Amino acid sequence: MADELQNRGLPPHIEEAVRSIADLHAKHQQTATRLQRAYGAVTSSVASPWFCAALTCVITSWAALNLLAGALGYEPFDEPPFHWLTFVLTLGSLYIVILIYATQRRDDQLAELREQMTLELALLNEQKTAKVIQLLEEFRRDIPLVENRVDEQADAMAEPADTERVLEAIQETRAKAERITGAG
Repeated sequence: MADELQNRGLPPHIEEAVRSIADLHAKHQQTATRLQRAYGAVTSSVASPWFCAALTCVITSWAALNLLAGALGYEPFDEPPFHWLTFVLTLGSLYIVILIYATQRRDDQLAELREQMTLELALLNEQKTAKVIQLLEEFRRDIPLVENRVDEQADAMAEPADTERVLEAIQETRAKAERITGAG
């Protein structure tokens, strides 16, 4: 995989990022049970245009055979309004909903991992940025050619964010917005 990325002319830090994301997806796939993989395969099949076409053919054939049997004087196996067809389709729909839900739960786990990784990287980047600003401010103060002045904005940005206080502010803002909109 690294050769493929290098052939594309990507810088090493981009290669590493792409490789990390691919590894996350691969590990998530490797931890899937056989049943989860089967759910995914069936759900993918159900979501295909071929399934829709096949289902349309089955329903049309079912109705046509029953109507044709009645017209030819034979006993139809499911007379209109096709109660057995309705039962089969309802039962099939129930299973499809369960399959989609099970597949979605698995996909949500991957999305949750990505969100957590993104949040952790954002916090790490915030800390790194604060450190860089601290170092730049120290460098500026140490250079004799540059007039020493107070930069309140740079001083504030040089302080790493207090995640507890940020979380509290987010929760307070959300609660306030919910009170205003009446949501809850």
